Amino acid sequence: MYPTAFLSSLLLLGGASASELEYRQASTITVDLSRTFQTMDGFGASEAFQRAVTMKRLAEDQQRKFLDLMFSTTKGAGLTILRNGIGSSVDMRDDWMVSIQPRNPGGPSATPNYVWDGSDNGQVWVSQEAVKTYGLKTIYANAWSAPGYMKTNNNDANGGSLCGVSGASCSSGDWKQAFANYLVQYVKFYQQEGVEITHLGFLNEPDYTSGTQAQDFIRVLRPTLDRNNMTHIIINCCDTMGWSVMNSMLNQMRSVEGSMGVATGHAYTSGPSSPLSTHNNGAWTSSWYSNGGAGEGLTWANNIYGAIVNGNVSAYLYWVGAQDRPSNTNSKMIRVVNRQVEPSKRLWAFANWSRFVRPGAVRVSTSGAPSNVRTSAFRNVDGTVAVQIINNNSGSARTISVNIATAGAGSSFVAAADGVAAWVTDGSRDCDQIAATLDASGRTMSASVPPRSMVSFVLRPAGSKAIA
Repeated sequence: MYPTAFLSSLLLLGGASASELEYRQASTITVDLSRTFQTMDGFGASEAFQRAVTMKRLAEDQQRKFLDLMFSTTKGAGLTILRNGIGSSVDMRDDWMVSIQPRNPGGPSATPNYVWDGSDNGQVWVSQEAVKTYGLKTIYANAWSAPGYMKTNNNDANGGSLCGVSGASCSSGDWKQAFANYLVQYVKFYQQEGVEITHLGFLNEPDYTSGTQAQDFIRVLRPTLDRNNMTHIIINCCDTMGWSVMNSMLNQMRSVEGSMGVATGHAYTSGPSSPLSTHNNGAWTSSWYSNGGAGEGLTWANNIYGAIVNGNVSAYLYWVGAQDRPSNTNSKMIRVVNRQVEPSKRLWAFANWSRFVRPGAVRVSTSGAPSNVRTSAFRNVDGTVAVQIINNNSGSARTISVNIATAGAGSSFVAAADGVAAWVTDGSRDCDQIAATLDASGRTMSASVPPRSMVSFVLRPAGSKAIA
């Protein structure tokens, strides 16, 4: 039986107390465009470990529904990052991801024997659709492990380290360069399928790996990419289990910080409550799922808020986009039941962020939020300003106004019906458009914000196209 939390609505509670009298009053949120924070890379998910294979086997209408829910900015979440798994296994039993070199070619210096099936565990299809149909520009290819024969334990699971990094000596030799070549070849295979990988990672949850070991490999991987005309590819590291572990690793990796473009961490053991200690633009939290609990959409709206505003992340990636596994754990945004695709409320929580906070958006300051209301704002590359309001209060809807406080070039908004728009996700609506008004000054908009909801406002600058 599926966990009830998976498709549950945003929590609705009745009744109001005296403590909510202040809440019922109209409030004005101030957005200051002059005070800026991180630049956003986007929001995403993964179809690794053969989830993509499962989706490809659906009827064509359900395939399209899945893809729309993942990547469409009008029908779904509008995700802008796809995280693919780089296989390391010898075959595809269970949900393993097969390697592009399943067998040891004879040592680290032997001629490679790469194998490419044009599918890559179903991920090529999802990647091609995301890029060509929906315009996605960020593909993050991430190796969970090197092939077993390159590691100290001769296994692509159960720990072990890459032969040749600090403290990892193997009788078979030093495999650092061979593994770097392997990753480059993976990128080349995708290029021949018409898909450009933009970010490359070589670790996943390496909590028993030191930052020094990761540093050793980055010193080999970066020049290998550069020699192969892949200077544009950004190295991600290290997808640790928790935010605090990633901070510890970063302190051991200062000498290669310039070669590593993005610091990535998960939030299973510790969440992104403060920024990572890195000079790179914003870190990524690259997966975080509940595995059976706390699956409410409102919970996820708040999780994303905390990572972006408190952790200063520039990207937020959920673990599984869509899944139809025998266990059907509560760890995906979309599930498949009787070969029919069903979105969860957490997908619509993502939609309220990803549809309107687009790659390149710069977070700006907000102030004036009433109790139990969270606010954030972003200025997109096209000049639109997206404002998020998460109302964690119960009781009645309240009118909230948003005022753009900073004058200057590009900060004047059209005082017209199509100059502002708002979308809501709550117990009965899934990123549905609601009424919003803009005053004559073109700087203050208002809308009714329901209890236990997330509302996203978008303001259109003067002279731009109408908001869809």
